[in-house]
Amino acid sequence: MNKRRSTFTLDEETERALRRSAERLGKSKSEIVREAIQEYDARAGRLSEVERLRLLAAFDEHVPRLPERPLAEVEAELQEIRRARRGGGRGGNRPEDATG
Repeated sequence: MNKRRSTFTLDEETERALRRSAERLGKSKSEIVREAIQEYDARAGRLSEVERLRLLAAFDEHVPRLPERPLAEVEAELQEIRRARRGGGRGGNRPEDATG
C-alpha cells in the first residue's frame, strides 16, 4: 500500500482519544486513523438507527392497509394489462396493424 503523509488539525479531546486508543491497542496513531476512516467510510450513506426505525414504522403502518386479493385475481389483472399494452395501449395505429 502506497502511503502519503497528510496533516490534520485535531482538537485536544480528539488528540487525547487518538493517543489513548493507540496506546491501548498497541498501534500507531496513523494506523488508528486509517482504521477509523475505513470504518466510517463503510457506514457512510447507510441509514441511521433513527431513520431505519422511522421507515420500519411507516412500513408497519401501511402494510395492513394493502388490500388482500386472491393471487389468481391479481395475475388475471396483470395479464389484462400486458395484453392491453401489447395491443397499442392508446388505440393508435401500429404499423403491423395497418391494412394494405
